[in-house]
Amino acid sequence: MKPLDPRLLRYARASRAYLAATVVLGVAQAVLIVVQATLLAHGIAAVFLDELSLDGLTPTLIALAAVTVGRAGLSWLQEAAAARSSASVKDELRGRLFARAAALGPGRVKTGEMIALVTRGLDALDAYFARYLPQLVLAALIPAVVLARLLPADLLATVTIVLTLPLIPVFMALVGLHTEAANRKQFRLLARLGHHFLDVVAGLATLKIFGRAAAQADNIRRVSAEQRRVTMRTLRIAFLSSLVLELLATLSVALVAVGIGLRLVDGKLDLATALLVLILAPEAYLPLRQVGAQYHAAAEGVAAAEEAFAILESPSPAAAPASAAGATGGAIRFEDVVVRYRERDALRLSATFEAGEFVALTGPSGCGKSTALNVLLGFAALEEGRVLVGGAELSASDLRERIAWVPQRPYLFAGTIRDNIALGAPADADVKAAARLAGAHHFIADMPAGYETVLGDDGAGLSAGQRQRLALARAFLRDAPIVLLDEPTANLDAATAEGVMAAIRRLAHGRTVLMAAHRPELIALAGRVLDLTPVGAQ
Repeated sequence: MKPLDPRLLRYARASRAYLAATVVLGVAQAVLIVVQATLLAHGIAAVFLDELSLDGLTPTLIALAAVTVGRAGLSWLQEAAAARSSASVKDELRGRLFARAAALGPGRVKTGEMIALVTRGLDALDAYFARYLPQLVLAALIPAVVLARLLPADLLATVTIVLTLPLIPVFMALVGLHTEAANRKQFRLLARLGHHFLDVVAGLATLKIFGRAAAQADNIRRVSAEQRRVTMRTLRIAFLSSLVLELLATLSVALVAVGIGLRLVDGKLDLATALLVLILAPEAYLPLRQVGAQYHAAAEGVAAAEEAFAILESPSPAAAPASAAGATGGAIRFEDVVVRYRERDALRLSATFEAGEFVALTGPSGCGKSTALNVLLGFAALEEGRVLVGGAELSASDLRERIAWVPQRPYLFAGTIRDNIALGAPADADVKAAARLAGAHHFIADMPAGYETVLGDDGAGLSAGQRQRLALARAFLRDAPIVLLDEPTANLDAATAEGVMAAIRRLAHGRTVLMAAHRPELIALAGRVLDLTPVGAQ
């Protein structure tokens, strides 16, 4: 972990006003500390040397009370500014991560790891933006404020502090080299645990049926124990680091105190100055010690940020070479398209699909049917070739504007049936018309709340056929010139599949349709069949 990561600093620009306020308030607190130390030193010296009465001390006590209240107020304002700074940066990072995940498409980002990253991972950046970053600036400014007050009071003590101050960042850097690797490993284990737990919960029914639920619970227990061990190892390094920094600061202050004591005994220093130096000397070292403590607190957040940057800086799956202005119609042309996955060809295709044509893509599993659809959706990067839609090469976002997508297992959000069909704010009449065309209206109407029936996560409570009809209703409502279907009758019984195929016939009218299919009755719907089986495998 670098003291200042330039990539994180770019996001700090969004909250630079709050960061500046945090630093200014910190410096203001340092000035009040100097004032407080001066009042204390002169007040104590006056009581012991001049035997000042309580009445004579009243102005000093009032001033001390005012300074204390001022420090408390500034501390509250500083915490508020720091919290706002961190929140604004996290909001921006989360927004960019979601946008990037959408651009990369499914398969490029693991769901469990993404959840761990945008929740626990980015929350750990609080310590970086609210604590570490402001403290790093204050570590340079506050000692300067303290030394500026000590210099005219005691040159020797000031020189001693100046010579010993650099020891703290040197040792902090040495310990930090060991901390970085430990924090990276800790976050990777956390992401792995989250991903594994999500998989187990999603497949719990299957695991119980096959008697593997207990074994997976043991796996989660093992990964959790490993994550606990790594976390404790990281904390041990952090605690040892704090011990080293505290020891260095204590020895440095002791060195200053010994010099003060010897000169005070010899009469070369007055009591007020000696007290002032003894009170302010620890304040000169405190900001650097706090930087060390916040460094370790922020390390987990920075490790998470590196994972976030790995997603944000990953290459786009599709370029955006042209505007949609020149594209007309729904004709699709693959020109020498090559897609590779893990150093093997996932798809090699040169083909033309005319506007309004219904084409079934066939072939064995793994031949590239779904990959061809993912190319059109902008979810697969081209190694070679290009794709023309309506005679123009379009960006991924422009392609998606022209496409309705019905996957093999459509995802349904926790919400009402109406919201799941609309995915936006169309009129109720349009939603119901789309549901009728998809053959979904009858089962929706039979539900107690009709279109306002609230579904569970991922459409819990619906059958596979009902889910597929809702996905087709989405496609009807979108009314796009191109429709992509990926095994739309997979896992459906014959009667349900027949109803879905009838809806597909209605959907295909006047549109360009590409459908990945295995079932003969589904393939029979198409006007043309394109076999994607590689030549050597036929």
